[in-house]
Amino acid sequence: MERKRRALIIGGSMSGLLAGIALLRRGWDVDVFERVEKELAGRGAGIVAQTELIARLNALGLDTGDLGVAMSRRKILDAAGRTAITLECPQVLTAWERVYRVLRDGFPLGHYHRGRGLRAFEQSGQGVTAHFSDGTSRAADLLIGADGLRSTVRQQCLPEIMPLYAGYVAWRALLPESAIPPAIHRELFMLMTFCLPPGEQCLGYPVTGPDNELREGQRRYNVVWYRPADEATELPRLLTDKTGVTHSVSIPPPLIRAEPIAAMRAAAERLLAPQFRDIVRLIDEPILQPIYDLESPRLAFGRVAVIGDAAAVARPHVAAGVSKAADDATALAVALDAEDVEGALRRFEAQRLPENRKIIERARHLGAYLQATQTAEERARSARHSIPEAVLAETAVLDFLYG
Repeated sequence: MERKRRALIIGGSMSGLLAGIALLRRGWDVDVFERVEKELAGRGAGIVAQTELIARLNALGLDTGDLGVAMSRRKILDAAGRTAITLECPQVLTAWERVYRVLRDGFPLGHYHRGRGLRAFEQSGQGVTAHFSDGTSRAADLLIGADGLRSTVRQQCLPEIMPLYAGYVAWRALLPESAIPPAIHRELFMLMTFCLPPGEQCLGYPVTGPDNELREGQRRYNVVWYRPADEATELPRLLTDKTGVTHSVSIPPPLIRAEPIAAMRAAAERLLAPQFRDIVRLIDEPILQPIYDLESPRLAFGRVAVIGDAAAVARPHVAAGVSKAADDATALAVALDAEDVEGALRRFEAQRLPENRKIIERARHLGAYLQATQTAEERARSARHSIPEAVLAETAVLDFLYG
């Protein structure tokens, strides 16, 4: 009886599960290793379930019924709260937890290992061996790094590649639908709504509620406010917690100091449309997300590959993160139909590197006007992509990628 080929996947979030399920469907023996002991949760993460993502999930035989909230219109509010522009743009809006749960339920429970982080790996022409933080080791034909922005797999292969701060941050929150005043709810809830203070962007849209709720009154409102923050001065202040410790990439919401939160709330009163002022007042514990770019120049390293955010991270404006992860996983699984693993990974890399670059460049174009500092080229991008009509038509739309 022919031996099944074996894959080890480092990282149990979206991209890891997408790759795991895709390889299982093609007859591989797959194990996923997640360093976090508890079940993962995407705190504060609303996402756009792009048409392409839904098609990928369906192709894997996963149930995408009731994946999120179907929305058809967008609008921009001016500083006085009047509707300035509207646009028809049907989309499905959901929460990170909803898509994660679809994937988690689609992967065998006994092959998903929590609390086991990768320490290092070694490989030869015959296979690859992963060594884990608990002292155990596993051998396989293939190792996939799906372990995110600070990927251990990528760092072992390319230690010089680091996230690049984009020059601005996002303040985020998920609000219970029931907490939103009726007048604001009627005006905002079932649309993607933008407010555009000079050099900034605030938007909100509905997503699924806790436990994947879609019933009226049980959903949530996802709000994101992008604000410039200088890397040398403002960003370290934002990332310094209540104990005086300055965090390197992000900061847990309970540790954010009162002063930055108070400054954000005061700015909302000065800059945002009245409807969004009311929304910000409802936020109990905001989430602070510095925005980064990351582009790995290589994806294949012998019998090792990186995918998803371990391979490339684009700014959120294109809403391509999970769709890109699904495309990575599909391309990798199809390439691996060949018996030669190393050759298959080279073909995967050649296919996906240009796509990653396209997504990252598009996201940089859309976000250039939000940066604390700009080059001449970025100022030119700002002139094109910061006008309200462009923001409304281009945000979270993947026409540039799929045609």
